[in-house]
Amino acid sequence: MPLLAWLNLTMSGMLLIVITPLTAAQIMLLVDRYLGGHFFDTQAGGSATLWMHFFWIFGHPEVYILIIPCFAFMSEIIPVFSRKPIFGYPVMVGATVSIGFVSMSVWAHHMFTVGMNSYANSFFAITTMAVGVPTGIKIFNWLGTMWGGRIQFKTPMLFCIGFLFQFLIAGLTGIMLASAPFDWQLSLSYFVVAHFHYVIVGGILFALFAAFYYWYSKVTGRMMSERLGKWHFWLFMLGFHMTFDVMHIPGLLGMPRRIYTYEPGRGWDTLNLIVSIGAFVQGIAILVFVANLIISYWKGARAGNDPWDAWTLEWSVSSPPPAYNFASIPTVASRRPLWDLKHPEDPDSRYD
Repeated sequence: MPLLAWLNLTMSGMLLIVITPLTAAQIMLLVDRYLGGHFFDTQAGGSATLWMHFFWIFGHPEVYILIIPCFAFMSEIIPVFSRKPIFGYPVMVGATVSIGFVSMSVWAHHMFTVGMNSYANSFFAITTMAVGVPTGIKIFNWLGTMWGGRIQFKTPMLFCIGFLFQFLIAGLTGIMLASAPFDWQLSLSYFVVAHFHYVIVGGILFALFAAFYYWYSKVTGRMMSERLGKWHFWLFMLGFHMTFDVMHIPGLLGMPRRIYTYEPGRGWDTLNLIVSIGAFVQGIAILVFVANLIISYWKGARAGNDPWDAWTLEWSVSSPPPAYNFASIPTVASRRPLWDLKHPEDPDSRYD
């Protein structure tokens, strides 16, 4: 089964589990507001911390629910542009399922400063660090896929490489925040904002861009411009690092999040100016991306069925696919079924 299917299966299972406590919390909040309940009303004996638990039981696994489909995109795109099968397929599947389980037990690392006892702090610090193990395995597997491959630096691959570098940094700052004493110092600071956006923008958004450039031709029948794609990549990479690399520093200097202004002379002014300039550079890059989407739809080169010489079955039909998808149900005999059809003489086509 393709890793994209495995990872989306894991993500769907997680979503079914973690949406339940959020739904319960929303119902309890409605009871509080409209029916005189006191679940979260501290002045009537309720607990605001209870709301935090309910929210974060959903809120932190939700980050993995967002990132696991992006892992799936990486696992589809990197092998194609490395000209190698995915390295360590069974380990990738096991790491994905492990992330699904372990991520359910890390939610209160967002709550180290609310007054939990030392046992709870220790438990959630350990589980948060533990979830980094299967995530790290995935990064090594993607690097192992690239190692020794004939890498093609097309735009989808560039965004994949950016994802790997930035998601690694996001994971390392996440491990830093998993340490309760360190988190006490930096909770609700711009360091946390920078870490979060390293995951959401440096990880998820870069993966989504890679997926857009990779599958756009299958959806529309047209290729996106490589020239505009590389402009988009390098501008967005520059703007991203100007913004979120620098944002860590005012966080370390004590700048709190969720403020709209501050007194001069705190040493944050120049840093925040660089952050703002970087945000505008990212905005310009997004405009280039939108222009590429529109121009390519009307004037892009014809894609054909399989412009990337890929090996998954969606590339065996026309672009865009017909309404019925496959004229006959294809027979799948390996993890690279299209490669088997195109290269029956290749001994590696039955890679197992």
